[in-house]
Amino acid sequence: MIISKEWSMPNKDTFKIIPISKLLHRYTDYFDGEILDPFSNGETEFCTVNNDLNKDIKCDYHLDAIDFLNLFENQSVGMVLYDPPYSPRQVSECYKGIGRQVTQLDTSAHFRSSHLDEIARILEIGGRCISFGWNTNGVGKTRGFITEEIMIVSHGGSHNDTLVTVERKIK
Repeated sequence: MIISKEWSMPNKDTFKIIPISKLLHRYTDYFDGEILDPFSNGETEFCTVNNDLNKDIKCDYHLDAIDFLNLFENQSVGMVLYDPPYSPRQVSECYKGIGRQVTQLDTSAHFRSSHLDEIARILEIGGRCISFGWNTNGVGKTRGFITEEIMIVSHGGSHNDTLVTVERKIK
């Protein structure tokens, strides 16, 4: 497993953070399969199919992430870029920002675990999930994944680090 630490200015657009962009290029530039981004915020550089709840953002789909992931068959996808809101507060802000009612389920652990269950279902054996957040839990060993790489991106001051976890599905 590779573990690295970089420094970069923070950016609300995760994929524009320079060390993260470089990591994504390493994994996506020569990848020949489908790459999904269920929380894209309009990002299209690294994915082949993107989704965002906000209808004002140009995307392939404007669905809840679970509904988007449910569009795909079992073991039919080669890579998922998983960059959801990192905390219940961020979920609440995102939903309120588009006029969607926030429920207790949306701000519970179920929010994340339901996404990870679907990602595990749709990724093919050997497929990768690259997760972003404030922890390195990723999809996880119990869902059949091994961690290949972790990148810690420090932003200095009182900013939380952005943690990137690259995992491969092995079963």
